[in-house]
Amino acid sequence: MRAINERLLLEHIRVAGPISRAELARTSGLSKPTVALTLANLEAEGLVRIAGLRAGSRGPAAVLYELRPDAGYVLGLDVGREYLRGALADIRGTVLARLSRPAHAVNATDRVGELVALAGELVSSAGVTRNKVSQVVIGSPGVYDPSRGALVLAANVPGWESPKVLAALRRSLGPNTLIENDVDLAALAERDMGHGREVRTFCFVSVGSGTGMGLIIDGQLHRGAHGAAGEIAYLPVADVDVAPAAARRHGLLEAAASASAVVQAARRAGVKAARRAGAHRPVSAREVFEAAAKGDKAATWVVEREAHVIARAVSSVVAVVDPELVVLGGGIGQAPGFADAVAGELARLVPFVPDLKVSALGHDAVVDGSLVLGLERAWNAVLDRPS
Repeated sequence: MRAINERLLLEHIRVAGPISRAELARTSGLSKPTVALTLANLEAEGLVRIAGLRAGSRGPAAVLYELRPDAGYVLGLDVGREYLRGALADIRGTVLARLSRPAHAVNATDRVGELVALAGELVSSAGVTRNKVSQVVIGSPGVYDPSRGALVLAANVPGWESPKVLAALRRSLGPNTLIENDVDLAALAERDMGHGREVRTFCFVSVGSGTGMGLIIDGQLHRGAHGAAGEIAYLPVADVDVAPAAARRHGLLEAAASASAVVQAARRAGVKAARRAGAHRPVSAREVFEAAAKGDKAATWVVEREAHVIARAVSSVVAVVDPELVVLGGGIGQAPGFADAVAGELARLVPFVPDLKVSALGHDAVVDGSLVLGLERAWNAVLDRPS
């Protein structure tokens, strides 16, 4: 009974913020003596504290209680091919530190070292000791395979599929280190902080150095039987020439529609990107989109082709899931005008077109999703602790 009462009050304090004993008694249905005793126990455990007094009514000022921010901390990390990003939040969800660093590693061992160093910077800058971090969540390309204790489908990050990677991360960051698909985490962030707050079923489609999708159904992340729901890189929907080896390793859609595929298509089409020193062959998808915006016909054709391929992939998902909303993220997904181009193609392919919006979360979507999942797990650990 004590554990049940503590869980009940903790949930009320978490939702209501600073709250008095009388208010807790009314909202929880517990007696005032039970509330007082339970709060004393939670104070002794270091989970709640007195936040101040509320005056202005008859009688003595009411003592207000809140969660102790140092009751636990969550570390969220994002392993990208070009950047490493991270943030540290307290148990109440307040972000205490946020950092981004270019990724220089050329192998998995060095990448682990860079990620651990970033985690150390975050903890140090927030003034928190490492042992107070109760949950670490890492957003990464790929899908976790529990039979191997390793990631699969993470070909874009060299060496990242080795079982040694997760073992090394847990040795350095702690046993409560979880690896989750990066686009799934971005979908969670969109659900709690972005356009997904207003709908129950939506897709987050990321198009950039890779392609992937996070699927929220009835407010919950859908992972599938093998954790591979949303691996749309393997949808056989591209109607362009793709090298068989690239299709096998990266998936047909990703081989045809990723940032590198856009650059290759632009070079074949003769697109020239402008620089101060003169025109040159494009080296990034951004340069191709910029050339299209300036009226380059070949670049415009490449962008239209990209929108067509992505619209075909999205139409396959729409036909099966019928989402209310599709959110586009990633470097290409958020490029100016790309969403409109995809929407136009989509209208020709399916009879029921969902709303199509560009993610407003920017480059921190995966980190924010890591914090969402990490806070959920850390909070459940608080509620399930031995009384």
